[in-house]
Parts: sequence; structure tokens; C-alpha cells
Amino acid sequence: MTDAPLPAQQDSGSKRLLLGLATLGPLGTCCPAPGTVGSLAGAIAFLALLEWSHLPPSFILWGFTLLALLAIPICSAAESILCKRDPGEVIIDEFVAMPLVFWGVSDVLAITEGTLETLTLTGAGFVLFRIFDIWKPLGINRLQTLPKGLGVVVDDLGAAFAAGLCLWIFA
Repeated sequence: MTDAPLPAQQDSGSKRLLLGLATLGPLGTCCPAPGTVGSLAGAIAFLALLEWSHLPPSFILWGFTLLALLAIPICSAAESILCKRDPGEVIIDEFVAMPLVFWGVSDVLAITEGTLETLTLTGAGFVLFRIFDIWKPLGINRLQTLPKGLGVVVDDLGAAFAAGLCLWIFA
């Protein structure tokens, strides 16, 4: 006879898993400025994939787009578990949105892999994303009013779009 976990234990384990995904493990709960840390993690993940995967930037960006879609139910569940609206410790939304800043300059990134120009574009994109994510101008703040995880993720996608547009114009 096996020792199957009780339903309450299963529920607790799935809650821990969902919160672990939503907070990127300990990053969302133990670091100051968790949104900035999540954005930085997204930028580093993007750079690492760009450098070491040898995939075209557009493939990597499509992957982050799919992750953004998956982040919506994860953020909804985290809000429910934590009984908070858009909890600060939930940073998967920043992680998946940050790389999407680079859609407009992906052709530049494709030819500048591993160069100072890539690091400069990434740094500029990171700063622009944080500005738009924190200040939420241009109606981005209204996106947060969408229900549950959709509002949590879509406002970051709006910030990524605005930052990406600025980056494209300046690049």
C-alpha cells in the first residue's frame, strides 16, 4: 500500500509550486525592489539565450511571448493564494515581459551578438522598461484594472511595448 498524499497536502504542494513560479523562487520574496530584480532576470535570461543558444532573436522572443501567456493563469493563482491584487513579490510578469522590449530591434541584435552594441541596447531597453513599468503612463495604468492575472501581465506587456517603441526609434 502506498502512502498517497492527502488532498490538503497535494493542494499545499501545488500552491508552493505556483508561488515558486510566480515569484521566480526566492527572487520575488527576498530581494529589495522585486520588480526590478524580475526585470533584470528577464534581461539576463534573454542575453544568455541570445549568446548561447544560437537561435535567432525572433525565436527567443516568440518563446517569451508564449511564457507571457502562461504567466497569466500563474499570476491569477498567485493572487488567489496570497489574497492580494498584483502582489509585489509576483515577478514572473516582469521576467516574461522584459525581453519583449527587443521585438523592434531584433534584426539589430541578430547581427550584433556578443558585442557592446548588444549590451548597450539591452541596458537601454531595461531602463526604458523599468521607467514605463513604474510610472505606467500612456494608459498603461488602466491595463492593471483588467481582471486577475490578465491585468498583472498585460500592464507589463504595455510597458514593454512602449519601451520597445522608444528603443526602436532611438536605435
